[in-house]
Amino acid sequence: MIIISPTELRANQKKYFDLAENEKIIVKRGNKLIELVVKEQLITEDDIKNGVSGEDLKQKMHKRIDQIFNK
Repeated sequence: MIIISPTELRANQKKYFDLAENEKIIVKRGNKLIELVVKEQLITEDDIKNGVSGEDLKQKMHKRIDQIFNK
């Protein structure tokens, strides 16, 4: 596991994105620890055309959160 600052990530993005494919990379931002996650996925033009807007995503997530906490 490697812990870096946001400044270090900005200065060496390629290095840390490449490392994140095989190693846990954590960015320490104030008191928060944020893990870099690399996921290989091919995005097509159809995916972009059929994508979800930010507002749609927010509404869907609110519904899911409500379902989880209302159980």
